[in-house]
Amino acid sequence: MADNHGHSHDHEHMHEHTHLDENGNPYTHTHVHADGDHHHDHGHIHSEEHTKTVLNRMSRIIGHMESTRRMVADGRDCSDVLIQLSAIESAINSVSRVILKEHLSTCIVDAVKKDDMESIEELRKAIDKFIK
Repeated sequence: MADNHGHSHDHEHMHEHTHLDENGNPYTHTHVHADGDHHHDHGHIHSEEHTKTVLNRMSRIIGHMESTRRMVADGRDCSDVLIQLSAIESAINSVSRVILKEHLSTCIVDAVKKDDMESIEELRKAIDKFIK
């Protein structure tokens, strides 16, 4: 699956792009950039298997969140809810590691080969936000 996009701006900018899920259904998501003058044109190419794995993990996390939300709505014990939230947090961290490892082994390796310092800097910023 390929995701190619490019843009430039000198203010906060939001853009959307569409992907296909594991069933071939389109879904759209947005990115907001508020980091001043910014231009990039890079591709993200990941195997269909990797994309399917990530989407399946995210679907399970979403389902787990929904069931935990129902627990709160039903007045379930706070300790039980906290245990479920801990499991969800662990699942989110796990899928994040899968994405980071794939990004490092594909996109960042490609960026290094192309001397694409902007992509490397974007990874640094993402890691800073991820590891607060």
